[in-house]
Amino acid sequence: MFRPFSAARFAIAVLLAPVAPAMAAGLDAAAINDAAAPSAKLPDRHQVSASIVRLEILLDRAHFSPGEIDGKLGENAQKALAAFAKVNGLSFDKAVTADIWDRLAAASEGAAIVTYTIADADVKGPFLTKLPAKMESMKSLPALNYTSPREALAEKFHMSETLLQALNPGRKFDRAGETIAVANVLGVASPVPVARVEVDKTRQTLSTFDAAGKLVAVYPATVGSAEKPTPSGTLKVTAVNKDPTYRYNPKYKFKGVKSSKPFTIRPGPNNPVGAVWINLSAEGYGIHGTPDPGKVSKAESHGCVRLTNWDAQRVAAGVAKGTPVSFVDGTR
Repeated sequence: MFRPFSAARFAIAVLLAPVAPAMAAGLDAAAINDAAAPSAKLPDRHQVSASIVRLEILLDRAHFSPGEIDGKLGENAQKALAAFAKVNGLSFDKAVTADIWDRLAAASEGAAIVTYTIADADVKGPFLTKLPAKMESMKSLPALNYTSPREALAEKFHMSETLLQALNPGRKFDRAGETIAVANVLGVASPVPVARVEVDKTRQTLSTFDAAGKLVAVYPATVGSAEKPTPSGTLKVTAVNKDPTYRYNPKYKFKGVKSSKPFTIRPGPNNPVGAVWINLSAEGYGIHGTPDPGKVSKAESHGCVRLTNWDAQRVAAGVAKGTPVSFVDGTR
């Protein structure tokens, strides 16, 4: 299905500092950094809340990923919260207890929201004018880059573009030297080396375990589809490829792809397999990133395991050739 290709990526310097208060009314840095645990009655899953922004950032830093940080207590954030509570011997029944909140707050240091000075590399590009909707239209592009500095910055800090914009009204994301408010998720210590990966096809999660069998990280995942389900049993990691190409094989007959000949889509974060490809020991299957982080665990894949680009990179940093990856059918 895919033919990965490695290419060096440009390193970007990060300048972080405590952020000053006062941005958007009710959802600024001060409100988020000072937010207490949500009330017993959790916010509606479509409602943006300062306490949920902080909660998602704390979960991300603890390696219990909520996926894209958007300030809403959606299914992915709730799955991360339940997993964090369980591994810490705490109960979670659709309420964030003081024990859970305190344990999360103690798991990492630093403000949830900090300022970042946009660097020349952030705005240099090149950027795509528009990401084509069809795969055939992607094959002629020299690279599948971001469509704007705002998209690149949102992904860099694990945020939705909508939340990034809301926290920075009037800011110019395409201007080097501009300071913006961002989630403080960079520089977090990586989890220990991964001894085993478990993909739960029912819960739509990927979990990693250390050599002692301890759960060390949980990520929301898109796992297969009715059209092309993921495999069962245990596979092994055979290779890790950064900046992979995507090789379309017409024998899979994906919906919306009319080509009867194979073609290659070049690397980039908006490549169909995102920024990293973890190849597995069954032909055509892997764990990879995505150009659309907001849809992780909310859409179908072509049989593979799809994570946000940043979560896929975290998993890739911990696995090695031979790491077992088991596929299980859990219960919700």
